Amino acid sequence: MASSVDAGSSGTSTRPRRTQQQRREHTRTLLLDATIDCLVELGHARTSVNEICKRAGVSRGAQQHHFTTKAELLAGAVRHLVGKLHRDVLDTMTAATTVPERIEQAIDSLWHAYSGTLSAAALELWVAARTDPELRAAMLPVDRAVGRAAFELYRSTAGAELPQQDSERLFWLTINLTRGLALDAEIGGDERRRNELLAEWKRIAVRQYQT
Repeated sequence: MASSVDAGSSGTSTRPRRTQQQRREHTRTLLLDATIDCLVELGHARTSVNEICKRAGVSRGAQQHHFTTKAELLAGAVRHLVGKLHRDVLDTMTAATTVPERIEQAIDSLWHAYSGTLSAAALELWVAARTDPELRAAMLPVDRAVGRAAFELYRSTAGAELPQQDSERLFWLTINLTRGLALDAEIGGDERRRNELLAEWKRIAVRQYQT
């Protein structure tokens, strides 16, 4: 005998099915996150596409549908990570009001975004790209896009009061300092010294660039 209880009124809710685009984005995100994990944990030399797919729970066929080459996947992972870090920074920013406060917060934001996981993954890829033309070609446009996004992050934090030339100079000085400090962290440098140098740079920047 057929059940007299209608399926729609059984008290259980059915999760709406994801669209094809949502499924594609989910698969892509799994691959990119797994790639970053592999780079940080294993290094570039031991990061294979098979290992990435295994960690992501994705078939090789699905991976190739999203990324036709390993170099494209690796470079895409860096771009993906930068986007996540920028969103995290914007979510945690406080409402700085004075120019010195905004300059200090901008420097802190860039350090937060460009140290740690991003530094480890990017360092692995740029060292490998030195002798891998395919990887270098994939990384160059990503590096340019990352630079543009980082400058926009800096401008949104520091404010637009500084002249364009001063803004760009402060930005690139900070980027190169944070890259050096991030490398120091990767090779086991003194954390207390890094914190002191970052604090000193904030003092110098505020004295030099506040209006």
